[in-house]
Amino acid sequence: MHRRRWAILGVLMLSLLIVVLDNSILNVAIKTISTPAPTGLGATQSELEWAINSYTLVFAGLLFSAGLLGDRLGRKKVLLGGLAVFGVGSALAAFSGSPGELIAFRAVMGLGAAFVMPATLAVLMNVFEREEQPKAIGIWAGGVGLAIAIGPITGGVLLDHFWWGSVFLVNVPIVLLALALMLWLVPDSRDPSPGRLDPVGVVLSVVGLVLLVYGIIKGGQLADFTDATVLATIGAGLAVLVAFVLFEKRTDHPSIDVTYFENKVFSAAVAAIALVFFALMGVTFFSVFYTQSVRAYSPLQTGLLMLPLAAAQLIFAPRARLLVDRFGNKATTTAGMLVIAAMLAAFATLDADTPIWILEVIFFLMGTGMAHVMTPVSVVIMQALPREKAGSASALSNTFRQVGGALGIAVLGSVLSAAYRTGIEDKLDRLPPALRHTAGESIEATLGVAAKLGPQGEALVAPAYDAFLHAMHVTALWGAGVALIGAVVVALFLPGRQPEPQQGEEERELSDARP
Repeated sequence: MHRRRWAILGVLMLSLLIVVLDNSILNVAIKTISTPAPTGLGATQSELEWAINSYTLVFAGLLFSAGLLGDRLGRKKVLLGGLAVFGVGSALAAFSGSPGELIAFRAVMGLGAAFVMPATLAVLMNVFEREEQPKAIGIWAGGVGLAIAIGPITGGVLLDHFWWGSVFLVNVPIVLLALALMLWLVPDSRDPSPGRLDPVGVVLSVVGLVLLVYGIIKGGQLADFTDATVLATIGAGLAVLVAFVLFEKRTDHPSIDVTYFENKVFSAAVAAIALVFFALMGVTFFSVFYTQSVRAYSPLQTGLLMLPLAAAQLIFAPRARLLVDRFGNKATTTAGMLVIAAMLAAFATLDADTPIWILEVIFFLMGTGMAHVMTPVSVVIMQALPREKAGSASALSNTFRQVGGALGIAVLGSVLSAAYRTGIEDKLDRLPPALRHTAGESIEATLGVAAKLGPQGEALVAPAYDAFLHAMHVTALWGAGVALIGAVVVALFLPGRQPEPQQGEEERELSDARP
């Protein structure tokens, strides 16, 4: 047991903080970035989705290979390299001159983050003994809540005083501090028998995910999922992902060992993580437009409004293990998923004049539900594999978390976009065809066109609000349906409350839990 393990955990949480902080800051900044220059970049809704998803797709596609590299080269070395790349990508993103440049530099940030996330959890599993791991993972998960709290508020303060690029530039000093502390405190570790790298698997997974997400986003942009291009792209993405799974089954050095998923408990825990982030990322995307575009709150006020979501995670994530000890994984995580589903459905009741305290209650309860899902399933996943495979277990967990989040933004963002275009289309008849298409992309696009038209455009403002609220309600119910599926999965497959193991039985139980 490492004597400086709690200080090491603090450094690991700082590294985790900047990776999660980046997305939570960006969520507040997306409205500003969608504003035309010089205030923003004039990014369309689909470009905003790609600015988020270029990061998450590279992140998800490379996570498992990054975990294997950490097992092979040493987790500390990989962690230091990943942080350095993330810092460089952040500096470049801050000075992007176009939406295309921002998307590209966000991909560089995703490359760095892919090497940070699995290494933090792998180091944690190596410096803590088994009996302390649930507590340490709970605190680690609480760090996600801290990042979600700090991110929007920090982003709001920066946007109130500086240009939009400051939300990325702020990562650089945090990266430098984390690098210095890591060099001083964190020990290196590696797998004595690491797996070989799988470049073919990595390429297939990234190509398949990019095609799938591109097709989904394009369908939302056109408000037509039957379009030939959309269907062809989604179909090609699914075909490549099927080829990826078949290849992984046959190769002797897979990126993802699909035999792990023969363990139903392990599979259910991974699915729960993916479904939680599918719902959460989609909701975060549309809630920012609700608070800023419809309710006219500033970026800083929006960040403060999201504080209850983060506070609940920070409070309950480290304590979730107490409920697991009393009621078991199945009851705790099923209840958490049902709370998330109920809160997503509650978004369908929000209107332009709903008292804002209702939104705060929804955010707090949603964070509470997340805390009671993420901590138990993270423990299940990390303890399902031997300690020397900690990098692989962490990478699998985070791969599905990021894929779930990317698909959540793509699918729910596309539902939002399609429902909005359908609701506003008949109000744009008097506009020229080219302008009509642009104005129908999002509420920000409609309000931007209305502002340019002057008094003539004022007639578009109220219909834009109505169309967005209807689209938000539809999207929230889709998210609630996904969370309900997650509740069914964990209720069916996660273990219930288990008796305390007799002395000498613990090793046999661990062996049985492994795939």
